[in-house]
This record gives sequence, C-alpha cells and structure tokens, in this order.
Amino acid sequence: MATNPTNPAAGSPSKKTAVRTTAKLGVFTLMIMNIVAVVSLRGLPAEAEYGMSSAFYYLFAAIVFLIPVSLVAAELAAMFPYQQGGMFRWIGEAFGRKAGFLGIWLQWVESTIWFPTVLTFGAVSLAFIGLDHTADSHLASNKFYTIAVVLAIYWLATLISMKGLGWVGKVSKIGGIIGTIIPAGLLVVCGVIYLATGGQSQMSFQGSFWPDFSNFDNVVLAASIFLFYAGMEMSGIHVRDVRNPTVNYPKAVLGGALVTVLIFVLGTYALGIIIPAKDINLVQSLLVGFDNYMAAFHMSWFTPVIAIALAFGVLAGVLTWVAGPSKGVFAVGQAGYLPPFFQKTNRAGVQKNILYIQGGAVTLLSLLFVVMPSVESFYQILSQLTVLLYLIAYLLMFGAAIYLRYTMKDTPRPFRIGRRGNWLMWLIGGVGFLGSMLAFVLSFFPPDQIPMGSNSVWYGVLFGGVALFVILPFVILHFRKPSWVNPESNFVPFHWQKDPESQARLAQAQKEFEEKGE
Repeated sequence: MATNPTNPAAGSPSKKTAVRTTAKLGVFTLMIMNIVAVVSLRGLPAEAEYGMSSAFYYLFAAIVFLIPVSLVAAELAAMFPYQQGGMFRWIGEAFGRKAGFLGIWLQWVESTIWFPTVLTFGAVSLAFIGLDHTADSHLASNKFYTIAVVLAIYWLATLISMKGLGWVGKVSKIGGIIGTIIPAGLLVVCGVIYLATGGQSQMSFQGSFWPDFSNFDNVVLAASIFLFYAGMEMSGIHVRDVRNPTVNYPKAVLGGALVTVLIFVLGTYALGIIIPAKDINLVQSLLVGFDNYMAAFHMSWFTPVIAIALAFGVLAGVLTWVAGPSKGVFAVGQAGYLPPFFQKTNRAGVQKNILYIQGGAVTLLSLLFVVMPSVESFYQILSQLTVLLYLIAYLLMFGAAIYLRYTMKDTPRPFRIGRRGNWLMWLIGGVGFLGSMLAFVLSFFPPDQIPMGSNSVWYGVLFGGVALFVILPFVILHFRKPSWVNPESNFVPFHWQKDPESQARLAQAQKEFEEKGE
C-alpha cells in the first residue's frame, strides 16, 4: 500500500517532483498570510475573564494545537501537490474514502455553524454605531434584532455569491486589514496609553501566569480557545511556493504563531485593563472596551467608526467563507460522493443548491436564539459545537499524517517534519492529537461563568449536533450510486486505487503537473 502516488506507473518516486519547489514566497510574506488567516478579535472577551493567566491558555493552545496543525498540514499538502481535496485527500489516502468524506464534510458543516456566531459579533458591532451606548448595549442584547441582522447579512452574502465572487478576495484582504489588524493594534495602543496617562487598571498585574487548575470551570471555558487558531491548515497549500521550505516554512509558522499569540495576549490584557472581569460579556465586551477607552480619551465620537470597521471585517470574511468551504464539498460531490442535486450550478458556475442548503441550515441554527436565555449563551453554545466538529476533522488529520509515514514512506515530501526517522512526526502529531482530544472532551462541559439556562439544551445541542453531523455523511455514502459521478469531474484517484483506469489518471495528472512546472 506504500506505493508512490506521484509516479504510480513506475512504482518509484519521481526525482523531478521531489526537488521541485517554486520560489515565490518569502518567510515574512507567508508569516503575514498566516496571521491574517487566523487572527480574529471576536474571541478576546472569552479569555479576558482570566486576567494574567489568559496568556497561559493562549501559549498552551499554540504549542499543542496551532504549531502542530501548521506543520502537519504543510507536510500533507507537500505530499499531494496535484491531487485535489484538502482534508478529504489527506485523510482518505490514509483511512479510505469514508473517513476522508467525513473530514471534509465536518469542515463544511463547521463553517456553516460558524456563520451565526461570527455574524452575531457583526450584529453587535452594528448596534454600537449609535452615540447612546446604553441604548446600543440594550439593542445588542435583543434576540430579535440579532437574529434579523444575522439572517439579513447572511442571505445578502449568499445572493452576492450566486453572481460570482471574483472581487471578494480583494474585499476580504481590505476587510482583514481594516476590520482586524488595525483594530487589534489600536486596542493594544489604547491600553498602553491609558496606563501611561494614569488610568486605573481593572485587572491586577499581580495575578499569576498559572491558572487555578482546581477550578474546573476555568479549564472548560478555555477549551474554546482552540477555535481561535482553527484554519491554519489552509497555509499548508503554499508550502511549495516557499524558498527552501524545509527551513523557511517552520520559520514562517513559528513567527506567525508568535505574533498571533502576542496579538491575542496583549488584546486580551487591554480589555481586562478597561473592563472589570465581572462585567465581561462574550459578545459585547470588545465594543464596550473600545467605548470605554474612547470615553477616557474624550473621543467617544470615534467608537462608531471602530464599530463600522469591525463590522466590515466580519462581513468581508463572511463573503469569502460563504462560498469557500462549500466549493470543497462541491468538488468532492462531483467525484460521486453527493447526489446530482448537490452538483448543480448556476450560469456563473456557482454551486447554488449547496449554498441554498447551507443558508437553510444557518437559518435554522439562528432560531436557537428563541430557546437560549441570551445572545451570549447562543454565541457560546454554537462556538462549542463548532469546536467539537472541527476537532474531529483535526484528530483524523493528525492520525493520517502519522499513518502515511509508514504506508507512503517513499513519497517525496518537499517539506518534511524531521530530516530523518519518524520520531519528530510522532512527537508533533502526537501532541496535536492529544491536545485536540483534550479540547474535544472539555468542550462538552457547560461553563458556569455564562448563564446557559437548562443544561438539557446545552447537552442536547452538543451531543445531538455531533451525532447528527457525524452520522449524516455515512448515510449519504450508504446510498451512493455510480450515477452520481459527474463525467466532467477531474478528481484524481487515491494512490491505493489499483485499477488500470485509476492508475492511468494518476499518471496523467502527474504528467500535467510536471509540464506546468507547478
């Protein structure tokens, strides 16, 4: 089973493929790309409650999750430069098509569940555009306002996506700078200026870096921090575009991780300085923090500007993600893993039916506002469900990376974790796997810091949601038919598909890859 997919016909590694790396990206460029892809300010209030010890959680999650995900994804992406599918490919090559389909399915479902949470933050940001911030806060807490804004923005983004999204990339870049990078820097600067001018900190700097492990609730709520770092595996696709990837890619990963952690730590501290821990709200506190700083600087008029910037950042990100993950599912679906209904496109070539189903799911999830006691509790429970589903995909990815070291040991790896042997892969992949498993287990426990109402709703949504979304892909595969395969699909077969047709398609895909000089 350890044959080389890059040269299946010959049964031996292709030296040409093994040495090819394009020289397009420097360490600094890739580092910035990693930072922009991961950093989001909406989660800062969740950790601000911990004061000085919040730094521990950020560092811990970076060591046991962020860095392992980045390095493992880079090796997997380098192994399969011309085989589409992302997680579907990586997991499927190791554990078969069913596990691979589960991985990419969960990626798509996770992003779908993520929409209401990120749009809730956007709705709150828009609520603070007014100058009467007491009224703004009440509006942001209103369930009906929030659900109306979430659905309005989401369906607007979907309709725009239906027309084609060639221009969305530019919008997302601008939105990332205006709505994330600049506000993050501004928040930290505000904290420094506030303290330097004699402001009274609401957070004790005498607190311990080490958290109180005797309080289980602290650990439970902190598990959601893993979602802060989710998505770093996307940078793995650029590993072949880096000069000397074996040396420079880890530099970019570690540098990006360091800057990301600093942004999160300093941003969290900045919120803790201006807002008492007892008053922190998971949804509103970022805007309240900015509002308090602007009031202290006699610049309250500037808070609406910040609110608009944050909302713009959210909207730009949503535009990208509405169609992004669904495209991966669409490509896999064309290979025969989804019924023809899911493969239909409009005149712009956009996967319309998948987007409609995605929108229906977002609408139903948003209706949870009705049964949850507050906007904050809704935000937290969907965030936890998102974490749980994404972590399952990561567990499969880490397991696949280790497994493929033995089943595809001769496959060229332009980027490889460790120059010799498999011990470093076992260490990094094992740490990532155990860290993900720890976060997965802890995410089922409701945090006492947030009023969640009935625990039955919490457990029902999480256990029921995980069970439903894990079972569904296997149900789909059970009814899979040969007629589902789209004749126009150019999906490259797995290396373990030994039939002559699959081997021929693999050889042809490799040839085309080498001719393009990718």
